Amino acid sequence: MTQPPLCIETIRFDNGQFWNIEYHNDRLNSTRQALYQSHQKWDLAKLIVPPAHTKSGVFKCRVTYGEVLEKIEFEHYQPRHIARLKLIEANDLAYSFKYQNRQILNELFAQRGKADDILIIKNGFITDTSYANVAFLDSGKWLTPAMPLLAGTRRAQLLKEGLILEKQIRVQELSNFSRTRIFNAMIDFETATSLIE
Repeated sequence: MTQPPLCIETIRFDNGQFWNIEYHNDRLNSTRQALYQSHQKWDLAKLIVPPAHTKSGVFKCRVTYGEVLEKIEFEHYQPRHIARLKLIEANDLAYSFKYQNRQILNELFAQRGKADDILIIKNGFITDTSYANVAFLDSGKWLTPAMPLLAGTRRAQLLKEGLILEKQIRVQELSNFSRTRIFNAMIDFETATSLIE
């Protein structure tokens, strides 16, 4: 019997503190139940022992797991500047779990041309960039696609707090929006604005 692929959680560790750890726990545990039929609840805050050198600064904590915890890695976070997004159609793409294997996303990313990242269109609807969720400003409200490729942890938090709203967004509607933001566990929602080619 083929084993399900490994998955990952990427967590922001900022000056000795994990961001949104409860949302990462929720996604990790629901993923483990769906893919590996595990009902054991993990608490990442108890499983992860941060190295001493990570107490100051911003680090990316990457947890690789399957039925068991495979490895935990820390690396200093270097933000990527994303100014331009290129629309890429991928109707058959499925990435509803945060798999370790990102080959298909990397292949799509390679089609970005002179843009910094891609904005993936699936069956005429906006989904995500290659590594982040997205939101669009419309009359003072930030709207995020109701059908993302991957429901991010930061997205879940922003929805719960009412800072963004879900909407099915067709590619033809992009011209209606005045601003675009990309965000994920590492990118704060308030900091990144991008343009679409």
